[in-house]
Amino acid sequence: MLYVLKTIANLILPPGCLIIALLVYIVLYYRMSKRLPKLIVTIFIAFYILSIPLTSDLLMHSLEYKYQPPDKLNGDVIIVLGGGATLTSPDYNGSGNLSGSASNRLLTAARIHTKTGLPIIFSGGKVFNSSGNEAEIAKRQLLDLLISDNSVIIENKSLNTAENAKFTEVLLTKYQYTKPILITSAFHMPRAVINFNKSEIKNFQIYPADYTTNKTLSVTFNSFVPSSSSFNYSSIALHEYLGIIQLLVKK
Repeated sequence: MLYVLKTIANLILPPGCLIIALLVYIVLYYRMSKRLPKLIVTIFIAFYILSIPLTSDLLMHSLEYKYQPPDKLNGDVIIVLGGGATLTSPDYNGSGNLSGSASNRLLTAARIHTKTGLPIIFSGGKVFNSSGNEAEIAKRQLLDLLISDNSVIIENKSLNTAENAKFTEVLLTKYQYTKPILITSAFHMPRAVINFNKSEIKNFQIYPADYTTNKTLSVTFNSFVPSSSSFNYSSIALHEYLGIIQLLVKK
């Protein structure tokens, strides 16, 4: 019964209700004119395909499993890439929070630090006027986790992944780190690796985090039910692919 209710909710809420509305329009139009509205049909098909878990899982999975976490860590510093932050939302100690993806990346870094004692470089600035400074928020939260101040280094100017690599390179040179461990969301890692390879940062170890898909995908009835989260993940994946294409074209 629970799954039935979830399916009904997905069909009542956007994008499910919009897809149904488009389908109803296509049927009524055809009954009246005996012709299909080709543009509307194209929009309906594209909207539906991008909104179902089957598509979003395939798109995200192709990005997330390009790289695997290493069996053994071999580094002298942890680099964590930011991924969004709020400015004035309440936090346990202060204002501003990292987004879900950025928080998962930070949590992975904190756990690795606890096991290894390696220092953490968090890279991410204030992207928009309404967003928080990612590195400064991250440092506050890491200190709240009882990680010492001298174990946290922040790079708080970068606005995108290319600048993450550029500005982090300066810090690695300054502190003489030569074997960084790069942490970011698994879906973001392919684009991050290209950006870091374009910099002078060498010998970095790749550690994906923040997975959204299982290692082995399965197809169920729910795989074909549209949902807002699936549409969002499809958009995220396409954004990553667009960024990768732009980087490859610039080579």
